[in-house]
Amino acid sequence: MSLLVGFLGGLFGGLVGLGGGTVMIPLMVGLLKLSQHQAHGTSLVAVFFTGLMGAFTYGLQGSLDLKAGLLLALTAILTARYGARYAHSLPEARLRRAFGWFLFLVSLLLLLKPYLAPVGLVRGEVAQGLTLLLAGAFTGFLSGMMGVGGGTIMVPAMVLLLGMAQHTAQGTSLLAMVPASFVGAYTHFRLGNVERDLVPGLVPGVLLGTFLGGELAHFLPEGGLRGVFAAVLLWTAWRYLRPKVM
Repeated sequence: MSLLVGFLGGLFGGLVGLGGGTVMIPLMVGLLKLSQHQAHGTSLVAVFFTGLMGAFTYGLQGSLDLKAGLLLALTAILTARYGARYAHSLPEARLRRAFGWFLFLVSLLLLLKPYLAPVGLVRGEVAQGLTLLLAGAFTGFLSGMMGVGGGTIMVPAMVLLLGMAQHTAQGTSLLAMVPASFVGAYTHFRLGNVERDLVPGLVPGVLLGTFLGGELAHFLPEGGLRGVFAAVLLWTAWRYLRPKVM
């Protein structure tokens, strides 16, 4: 069952260019009956491998900004552990609700994706470096707390604020995701929030699903896929946010 959860998370994530955490966490809670805390911690293990494979793939295509990725990762690895610890300290109901609001935000950003164009609101090497450090700190905390990679936040920030090309921003966010998700996953592991028995099925499932999703995305209408996936996320967010969810 964990193989199926990982595959579905990777498949839908690959189709619309998102990490699989937004799909895997609800499936792990609903199908595998994990607690919200366990789902977030276990998801981060898969996110680490997804980021590793994704960064390698984008690197082969030359769509990586190593300096930007290192600056993002520098602060992300410092805050990811605090995000994981904060998630662990929250009662189950509050963490569910926070994840619901996060899904709501992701669905909105997904719908806005085609309208994002390189703007470059922040000018100057020092200002851009500080922007990357701040973005890394925020997304690192969010990654550790929500059990996701954080690319949903990093990519728009790099495109709008730094004027980075969309593909380069996606590759760079995957690169920064690798150390951040590792720290978050390790922290959750130490806190007892990683179901180790699920990892051997989850990881190959998400890698296979991400590869197939990325391939299928070339043959299916991107606009329609984004709309359907955003609708699914909104429905899932509503289930998390309504009283007495799940």
